[in-house]
Amino acid sequence: MSLKSFLATAFAQHIYRKTQAWANNPIETQRKVFLDLIEQAKNTQFGKDHYFDQIKKVEDFAKNVPIRDYEDLKPYIDKVVKGEENILWKGKPLYFAKTSGTTSGAKYIPLTKESMPYHIEAARNAILHYIHETGNASFVDGKMIFLQGSPILEEKNGIKLGRLSGIVAHFVPAYLQKNRMPSWETNCIEDWETKVNAIVEETINQNMTVISGIPSWVQMYFEKLSHKGGRPVGKIFKNFNLFIYGGVNYEPYRAKFENLIGRKVDSIELFPASEGFFAYQDSQHEKGMLLLLNSGIFYEFIKSDEFFTDPESRSFGTGPKRYTIGEVELGVNYVLIISTNAGLWGYNIGDTIQFTSLKPYRVIVSGRIKHYISAFGEHVIGKEVESALQEAIVGTNIRINEFTVAPQINPIEGLPYHEWFIEFDPDASGEPENLDALSDVLDKAMRKQNIYYDDLIAGSVLKKLIITKVVKNGFQDYMKSIGKLGGQNKIPRLSNDRKIVDLLIKL
Repeated sequence: MSLKSFLATAFAQHIYRKTQAWANNPIETQRKVFLDLIEQAKNTQFGKDHYFDQIKKVEDFAKNVPIRDYEDLKPYIDKVVKGEENILWKGKPLYFAKTSGTTSGAKYIPLTKESMPYHIEAARNAILHYIHETGNASFVDGKMIFLQGSPILEEKNGIKLGRLSGIVAHFVPAYLQKNRMPSWETNCIEDWETKVNAIVEETINQNMTVISGIPSWVQMYFEKLSHKGGRPVGKIFKNFNLFIYGGVNYEPYRAKFENLIGRKVDSIELFPASEGFFAYQDSQHEKGMLLLLNSGIFYEFIKSDEFFTDPESRSFGTGPKRYTIGEVELGVNYVLIISTNAGLWGYNIGDTIQFTSLKPYRVIVSGRIKHYISAFGEHVIGKEVESALQEAIVGTNIRINEFTVAPQINPIEGLPYHEWFIEFDPDASGEPENLDALSDVLDKAMRKQNIYYDDLIAGSVLKKLIITKVVKNGFQDYMKSIGKLGGQNKIPRLSNDRKIVDLLIKL
C-alpha cells in the first residue's frame, strides 16, 4: 500500500465517524442548521422582509416564507447580481453558478464562502465512504478524470460567474492536482466535441483509475476512446474500477457501459446541483444516497401529488403541508424544498425524491416536478419510466443510448397514447428484434408502475404506448441544435408536451 492510499484509508475512517455522529442524530442536526441559518440571515433584506427576528421554530418559518422557485426569488437575486450587499445572505456571494433559465433566460445561483466548502467536501466524502466500506484505496495512486464544464470564469459587478463544475475545478485539492485530468488547457475548450476528442488524446495512454461525469457524456467519451483504441475501455484502462456520476439515473445506461468497458466497475452516485450538494451514495450495498443534513441546508418536503393540486397558493405560503425530516415516509414522492447558507429560502429546486431508508436518511432522485406527463391526469414521473424501461429490457441484449417520453394527444387516428422515443445501441445485438413485442412488455411495466396510467388504458382513454426509434446520435444532435451539448446538460426523461420530440423528428 502506498503512503497516499494509507493516508486516504485513515482519513476515510475519520470522516466516517464524523458522518455517523450527525446521521444518527438527524432531527437535532437539522434543528441546529435551521436556527443557524435564521440567525445569520436575520439582518439581510430578505430576513427583514420576512421577519426572521420573530422566527423561533419551523412553523413560524413556513408562515413567513412561501415556497418560491427562481422566478419568484428573482427580484432579490437581481439586486445581488447588481452588486448589492446583504440581500439574501450576509455580504456578497463569492460566485454565481450560471445555469440555463426558463422564462428569465440565464439563472444566477449564488455561492457564498459558507456554502462553497460543502460542495467540495461532499464529493470528497463520497469517495472516502467508498474507501472505508470497501477497503479499496489503490485508485488514489492513478489518474482521475472529471468530465466537466470550462473553468474559465466571467465577472459580473465584481462577482465571478461560470458553470458550477467549472467553478469547482478551481477548488481541486493540491494532493489531487497531479492525478487530475484533463489538462487545464483542454478543460478550457468550449466546444464539447472538440473537448472530448482532446481528452481522448490526453488520456488514452494514462493509468486512469477513476472516471466521473454525467453518464450520457461519459458514454460519448467511452465510444470515442474505444474506437480510437480498438478495444474496450476496460482493456485500455486496466486499473479503471470506479465510476462516479450524478445528474441522471445510471441504470438505463448500465448495460451499454458494461459493454463499452468490457466488465463491471463499482460506481458512486452523487446528487449535486448549483443550489447545493444534497446527497451521495455512502454504501455499495444499500439503495439510495445519504441525505446531507449538516451541510448548511435546511430541508422541507412537499408530497408531489399535493404539490400539483394548488400551485397558486404556494406563492402565498398557504399551500400544501411542508414536512420536515422527522415526518417523512418511505416510498412517497416528495418535492424537495431547501433553505441554504447561500441565501435560497423555501426554494423549490425542481427535483423530486423518495426516501429508501429512514435510519439513516437515504434518498433516490425520482424526477423533476416540471418533467412529468399528466395530459390525462396520469402524473407519470421520471422514476416510473426509468423503472419500467429497465424491467422491460432485463434479461435481453437490448441496450439503450438515450430516451425520452411525450404524450401524443391528437393522433391521426385512434386513441391518444404515450410515445417513447428511444435511441438503441447501433450494434445489431443491442436493438430489439420486434418493437411491438417490446412495446407490450414496456406498457405492462408502466401499468404496474402507475395506477392512473393503468386506469386510463383499462378505460380505453389511452391506447398502448408506441415506441419510435431515434437515429444514431439523434439525441446528441438535438442537444447540439439547442446549444446544450455536453457539460452538465441532460435530456429530460419525459415532458408534458411535444416540444422536444418535435425537434427530434425534424433532425
